[in-house]
Amino acid sequence: MKASLRSRRLELAVPLRISRSLMTARDAVWLTVEHEGLHGHGEAVSSVYYGLDTQTLVRLLSAVELRRFADPESALQAVREGELAGPGTPPTVTAAVESALLDLVGRRADAPVHRLLGAPRAPVVATARTIGITTPQDAADQARRLAAGGFELLKVKAGAADPEDDVARVAAVRDAAPRARLLLDPNGAWSATRAAALLPEFADLGVEAVEQPLSPGDPEALGRLADRSPLPVIADEDAVSLEDARRLAGRVHGINVKLAKCGGVHAAQRIAATLAGSGTALMLGCLTASSLGLAPAVHLADRARWVDLDGHLLLAHDPWTGIGGADGFVSARDLPGLGVEEVPHEDLA
Repeated sequence: MKASLRSRRLELAVPLRISRSLMTARDAVWLTVEHEGLHGHGEAVSSVYYGLDTQTLVRLLSAVELRRFADPESALQAVREGELAGPGTPPTVTAAVESALLDLVGRRADAPVHRLLGAPRAPVVATARTIGITTPQDAADQARRLAAGGFELLKVKAGAADPEDDVARVAAVRDAAPRARLLLDPNGAWSATRAAALLPEFADLGVEAVEQPLSPGDPEALGRLADRSPLPVIADEDAVSLEDARRLAGRVHGINVKLAKCGGVHAAQRIAATLAGSGTALMLGCLTASSLGLAPAVHLADRARWVDLDGHLLLAHDPWTGIGGADGFVSARDLPGLGVEEVPHEDLA
């Protein structure tokens, strides 16, 4: 097998403000694996939060030894057994390698990835659409437009310096999109005292669940908050690995699994199996990425209670296509592999 890397700047259509940062762009590194004339693709994106820039991603992806495998099937098995990447390899690198191998294995088998994973039909699910920290009027305008376009689930970012700004923003979204289901995401911005005071207000506004209200690092505190919260509490930054999921299963109402955070499809499946029967539901989330980066999660999306796979919709120009989402629903295509295609560069202008 041969492997090659490319990188591309992914500009956001509109800057996205969350409690800890303002994001205007990410860098994507694309891995292409070739074997016997067929190609498979995977994507890793840069992250300030996880300390991964483009140069680091290229170095780590280049260090993955794919040439020693006779075929992509054996390499994929090595990923699943934890034997492909070296110790300390970031999960986003493992996820990108697994994505490229899944894509290639699917193409060789003439089967879509969801069928390789045991699902007979291509998932078609409603995805959340994120509204960043902004003015109530702007949030209302976005919510009204998104609801009219077919979005049934809206995720509102929180964690402004003044918590009443968060309340006003959510109230404006609720008024503008009265039928939409609402999620709230402070990205760990609140103390336990502030969360306990605010969550009843958001429950009164009809918010369905809250993601990671507390600063990560104290999962016991998150569990205690979930036990008395009027809203379901979903762990995100506190739930990275399988061990984290085991620790929080039954303690919180949901866990947000991002493939780039946990290490890919196989790792996500193991987390889902751990959560089964525990009372903790699965959420599938994402980083801001292209359709290529999100595609593996879309093939798993029918297994989640909440789906938040809108990262490609935040881009000014998505350099890949194939999972939809502009109408509020992401879907896996019944095509070999991931079912995504690169958009010709001239068509991105």
